[in-house]
Amino acid sequence: MKHIIWLLAILIVVSCRKNYTINDIVHPVTATMETTPVPSDDDAADDPCIWIHPTNPSLSTIIGTNKRENGGLLIYDLEGKEIQFVQDGRMNNVDIRYNFPLNGEYVSLVTAGNRRDNTISIYKVDPDSRQLENVAARILPLGLEEVYGSCMYYSVKTGQYYAFVNDKTGKIEQWELFDNGYGLVDGKLVRTLQVDSQPEGCVADDVHGVLYVGEEEQALWKFAAEPNAKTTKTLVDSVGNHFVPDLEGLTLYYANRNTGYLIASSQGNNTYVIYTRDGNNNYVGTFQIVDGENIDGVQETDGIDVTNFGLGPAFPNGVFVMQDGSNPGENQNYKCVPWESIANLFEPALIINTSWDPRLTK
Repeated sequence: MKHIIWLLAILIVVSCRKNYTINDIVHPVTATMETTPVPSDDDAADDPCIWIHPTNPSLSTIIGTNKRENGGLLIYDLEGKEIQFVQDGRMNNVDIRYNFPLNGEYVSLVTAGNRRDNTISIYKVDPDSRQLENVAARILPLGLEEVYGSCMYYSVKTGQYYAFVNDKTGKIEQWELFDNGYGLVDGKLVRTLQVDSQPEGCVADDVHGVLYVGEEEQALWKFAAEPNAKTTKTLVDSVGNHFVPDLEGLTLYYANRNTGYLIASSQGNNTYVIYTRDGNNNYVGTFQIVDGENIDGVQETDGIDVTNFGLGPAFPNGVFVMQDGSNPGENQNYKCVPWESIANLFEPALIINTSWDPRLTK
């Protein structure tokens, strides 16, 4: 019965989106890797992030969320095999930043919005086991109805780390994260932002100091990301131009310090929209993941992530990772496409540059 109700809900949403006609060329590409399905059925998987191993990029991992009851975070190797399930709650979105100073060392810090207790779950990555360790000092008292979307920001201006969290009312909170002096991570609220209706996906550009937020049925916005900046928002794109509802995951491809691409998941028509990372975020093109010989296509994507950095033989030129909302015969999972497969869809081809190391952003 749950499957029938979920299917009817999808059909209703899709029918509401048929009024939008997008005339952009959609370039097809296939996935080369998919993860083990998440353990929960129905709409369970949501958002991934990529962790880059400090010495051997081929040992990097994909961290995915499971937002159902008894959910948490799932860690996969680059063959898609599960190597850890952190069963800590209803994790919705997840993000990562490197070189966070904690207890006398520099760690890879992972945060996730936890809908079970309406807080930010906080972990560090053990580089030897590639597994997560909880380092949250306490349950942070979010002023949200229920945390929904989340992402991280590292300020190259100040060296401070932040988590942005939002709820379905459009409220966005910015929390500074710091070592509490006992090897755990605490936080304090430093700013509140607002959009008019339900947001979820967000991503922050650490170099440009910009926060991008997807207001699901309306628009893609950007804010200044520094905590002392103005709270006014700037329109990047509106629904009906290049994407249809819901606007979901957002991610950034760093081609170098200043240029690259902003990528958005247009869930309603199963496509991904590319904008320039710099300037006025001009539209670049659109692609979708179609059925391949061994791996099915991707529909109803929530979260996405991308890295330019080479991850060994499997993804030597970087990888684009997305949640698959419909994985026939199995629970939802995450799928991967080599970045060069996407870059070469377009004329001229998109930038392929593996020299920018996101672990060394400054």
